[in-house]
Amino acid sequence: MFTARLLPLSAQAHTHAHSHHQLVLGVKGCAEFELAGRGGAVSAQHACLVPGSVAHAFAGQGDNRMLILDGEADNGAEAHAADRHMLTQLFEQPRFATLDADFISLKHYAVAELQRFGHDAHLARALGSMLLRALHVRLFSEPVATQNGRFDVAALQTYVRSQLRRRISVAELAAQVHMSPAHFSACFKQATGQTPYQFVLRERLAEAQRLLRESSASLTAIAEACGFANQAALSHAMRRYLGLSPKHWRSQ
Repeated sequence: MFTARLLPLSAQAHTHAHSHHQLVLGVKGCAEFELAGRGGAVSAQHACLVPGSVAHAFAGQGDNRMLILDGEADNGAEAHAADRHMLTQLFEQPRFATLDADFISLKHYAVAELQRFGHDAHLARALGSMLLRALHVRLFSEPVATQNGRFDVAALQTYVRSQLRRRISVAELAAQVHMSPAHFSACFKQATGQTPYQFVLRERLAEAQRLLRESSASLTAIAEACGFANQAALSHAMRRYLGLSPKHWRSQ
């Protein structure tokens, strides 16, 4: 069982660990968290999952309010098998999560209920369980169907390849499958294992490799054709993500 509560986080940095699992959701403002050496922000669009006994540092930023879900000591003993599986997956490791528009609406509902009836411990537990299950579905279940069926990654890939010369926004990709940007980002990561940004960058680098091997175009021209700001940006991206310079690909 998880219990939901609302509270602000102090601007003074704190570091601690507790035996229970914890999910932190932003309601107002934001807070900075560090989980196992990885930093991130908790805000209206982002959450963090803190496994039990993992030390974490946190500090609120300005006027903030957080929705915190605390696991109770009897979670492992009394939870059903399906719930134990859910908790094992969710809290296998410290993680930050991006929230889609529908989950954010669900969170707002939970906050409103807590503000009115927060004294009811059973309601606080029910709201906590609802939010955990909704987050688990988004992080670990099969991608949901869109209006045009499941994600057609090949169609998105064709679209991206036709637009490589210019900046391609997440909102633009989301429009191709009739989704909000936040919902698209979450579903895309779930379906492909990468963010939209990583997907587009991969296509830019793949086209740059092809042009370096198959054409005599200058690095400047190739960088422009693949959507990089300049030759230096192309060289940097290739070294960072492919481990090799443009010169290597040209010689292949």
